[in-house]
Amino acid sequence: MTELTLTAADEQSDGNRLDDASWKAFGTGILGSIVGYTCSFAIVLQGLRSAGATEAQAISGLLVLSVGMGISGIVLAFRYRMPISVAWSTPGAALLIASGDTLGSVNEAIGVYLLSAVLLMIAGWFRPLGRLIEAIPASLANAMLAGVLLPICLAPVHALAYDAWLAMPLLLTWWLVGRVNRFFAVPAALLVLVPLVAWRLGVPADFGAQLRASLIPHVEFIKPVFDPQALISIGIPLFVVTMASQNVPGVAILRAYGYTPKAGPLILNTGFFSLLSAPFGALGINLAALTAAMLCSEDAHERPERRYWAAVAAGIAYLGWGMIAGVMGLFIVLVPSVLVEAIAGLALLGSFSAALAAALADSRQREASAIAFLFAGSGLAFMGVGGAFWGLLVGSLMY
Repeated sequence: MTELTLTAADEQSDGNRLDDASWKAFGTGILGSIVGYTCSFAIVLQGLRSAGATEAQAISGLLVLSVGMGISGIVLAFRYRMPISVAWSTPGAALLIASGDTLGSVNEAIGVYLLSAVLLMIAGWFRPLGRLIEAIPASLANAMLAGVLLPICLAPVHALAYDAWLAMPLLLTWWLVGRVNRFFAVPAALLVLVPLVAWRLGVPADFGAQLRASLIPHVEFIKPVFDPQALISIGIPLFVVTMASQNVPGVAILRAYGYTPKAGPLILNTGFFSLLSAPFGALGINLAALTAAMLCSEDAHERPERRYWAAVAAGIAYLGWGMIAGVMGLFIVLVPSVLVEAIAGLALLGSFSAALAAALADSRQREASAIAFLFAGSGLAFMGVGGAFWGLLVGSLMY
């Protein structure tokens, strides 16, 4: 897969950046943003809700997340002339869905986001911390992630019990479209579900007024509260899953395609934008794993050194998606939360199966990984600290 080796020194290469732009790169970048945004929109929205955010605060978080992702991605792409893809923390949102009930308020959630952002910046700047996270056995990190995802991936089954007439078309659409193109399976299911819910459950009488109001971008500042139990229970696991499930794979995918930037500045960049956006309800920005391979491939351009414009295009698109976050959120509000979780569960099913397979792949580490998985998936909250942290701790001790 390796096609070339580009280093940070190449950022100084001569040539007008505009000359490197191409319609192919723009098309791939916009497609990548659509896939990344629609596949995990429901997950992130539900994660923000689970952290105690009101609908207005959740939309504020989505808007600021999108803008932060867009600016971060554009800066990195132009700075290094590499297709460095940036995304929100989908595993982090999954962690909030699974552990949000341990938070006393949305203000505590903001404190958690800020801690995770600061730890990301430290990891990018202070290499020993980054190496410590990278030294966590991949099997244990995957076991913790699989445990966090387990309750969410059970949501489609729960949705069948809630309302089979709504859940069945959702599952069938996801399955049928997935047989043709798995990237569009979840967006297709969401497109089917929203009008189906509107037809079956009805639309609020003031929906038109709400729609007009949602066209105006809304940002809300939320005062952080730093609760020690919440910081340990969710803040540290949020940082770990972001590093292990997003940043490390994101750098690995870049290296697989021959791009060799230093990881520290990339993580420092995303941590900085996470810090800026957290007070407005944003749960975290990181390197992309899902869409990274799309932007690095030949679909972006035949010449690897010109593919960075795909990341620039994706960043511009994220800015646009942020402006209509209120509209998208308004339609999602029509859907009962159990069905939103079902969408999230379908979107995360691939991540769950991959994480579980990686966790149990090495027979020498299988028992420690199994314990970490069971603790993380149990919903345990001991001393006010959630199961994800205890799973990682107990699994590490056994390892």
